[in-house]
Amino acid sequence: MEIDLMGKRLEVRLTPSAQRALEQRKRPLQVELELLFSCLIRKRVRFGERTSGAATAVTDRLWVRFRPVMTHACALPDALGGPELDDFPIADPRPYVPRWLAIDYRRDQWLGEMGY
Repeated sequence: MEIDLMGKRLEVRLTPSAQRALEQRKRPLQVELELLFSCLIRKRVRFGERTSGAATAVTDRLWVRFRPVMTHACALPDALGGPELDDFPIADPRPYVPRWLAIDYRRDQWLGEMGY
């Protein structure tokens, strides 16, 4: 399926196990496509409860948002207390929005990958 995300077409691919897991959820799942600008560029797909009004609906149970972020120091944030992330303002985010998002659900865990 495809959606319009910030003026760009995003193809969303769900595995059969991801579709089944979504159907069983009571609350919508929000998928955040994070693009980090620091010393290097890192992309990450994050999963959580739907909390942001800035997300776009794929279905009634699946919402997607694109979030460019940055750090103020030349270091990658990590779970051990690396630098905090701040929103990175981009005048025209369309060139940075991924073309596709693949979502899977294995061993009770959401897995995602995005690409250009």
